[in-house]
Amino acid sequence: MIYQLNLQTTGLATGLLLLLSHVFALVRPDQTIQWAKAFPRSRGAAGVLLPIVAVWSFLLVRSIDLGEFSPLRNMILVAIVVGTVLSWIYVPEFLAVRTLGMLLLLAAEPLLESAVLRHEPSRLLLVVIAYVWVIAGLFFVGMPYLLRDGIQWVTASRTRLKIGALAGVVYGLALVGCALAVW
Repeated sequence: MIYQLNLQTTGLATGLLLLLSHVFALVRPDQTIQWAKAFPRSRGAAGVLLPIVAVWSFLLVRSIDLGEFSPLRNMILVAIVVGTVLSWIYVPEFLAVRTLGMLLLLAAEPLLESAVLRHEPSRLLLVVIAYVWVIAGLFFVGMPYLLRDGIQWVTASRTRLKIGALAGVVYGLALVGCALAVW
């Protein structure tokens, strides 16, 4: 195991993240809409997310068993650094969305790792959100305009925004509840 996180810790952290972000969307819908619409092309958001993704990837490649690719470890580490710099310079379009996609892909692994070999049916709450993050991450990296279009659709109506935020609050509450009571 790479992360050494248990199901309770992971579920609590994920649930709190969902709760805080979606409660903010309910309480401050105007700020949420403004921020969400600006996010896909935000150079500032990309400047925050890209180093996080780069450092996480670097540390992950440095510490995991690469099997037959182990002799290439140093080359992969250099490629991560060079790729990060080149992405910042030459891929400004939707870079925030692409790095969010990479972050979702990286974040799904600890969720799945914490749920492996656990028998509680409630662990599927973490597994489901991990796979949603994986699918979303793949689309955000490959087709980043889909996030922009999704944001436009959700923010076109206050009702849609409230329904989405309430769904996130309910899912976050379910994760926190399971983390405190079941796991």
